[in-house]
Amino acid sequence: MSGAEGARPGAGRRELTYAVLLCLAGAGLALWAATRTWSVELAARPAPLPPVRDAHTGAGLLPWLPALAVVGLAGGGAVLATRGRLRRLLGGLLALLGLAVAAGGGYGLSASFPGEVSRHWPALCLLGGLVAAAGGVLTALRGQRWPAMGARYERPARKVAAPAAPAGAGPVTGRRTTEAWDALDRGEDPTVS
Repeated sequence: MSGAEGARPGAGRRELTYAVLLCLAGAGLALWAATRTWSVELAARPAPLPPVRDAHTGAGLLPWLPALAVVGLAGGGAVLATRGRLRRLLGGLLALLGLAVAAGGGYGLSASFPGEVSRHWPALCLLGGLVAAAGGVLTALRGQRWPAMGARYERPARKVAAPAAPAGAGPVTGRRTTEAWDALDRGEDPTVS
């Protein structure tokens, strides 16, 4: 076995780690930036009173933006739990979500909101969306070759032949809850008669 082949599993884990971190960091940055104040509007009042300050966050101006960032955060974690084609499909979806978040940040940079506008929060939202999209693209392109979660996280396969039922097996007929729990422990459905 050559040195390149021996290093391949470590490289796959490293790429998986980078992709998950890119998705989580980008979506987290975009979510944080979307909840900051993007514009402040001052309304004048009569002479002794100070003006009324009306702050608008990115979430208030673009309500879909933090929702997409939260979905991106969840998708970044889901990359760990998927494998094969499903992981590649998830990577494509994360790339699209990241681009949509970046588009929201880009809109925030170019739009004319009322009052005094802060452009650095939309810029961070744009950056976060691009970082999350990069993690999605990496997952879509290379995710099929990455390692999956261990078998201990998977549901055990059903046996072809049913094991002999222990004494007391069958539908639960009494009112005792312990009988229902015992039936569940045996793998039976206590609601089926």
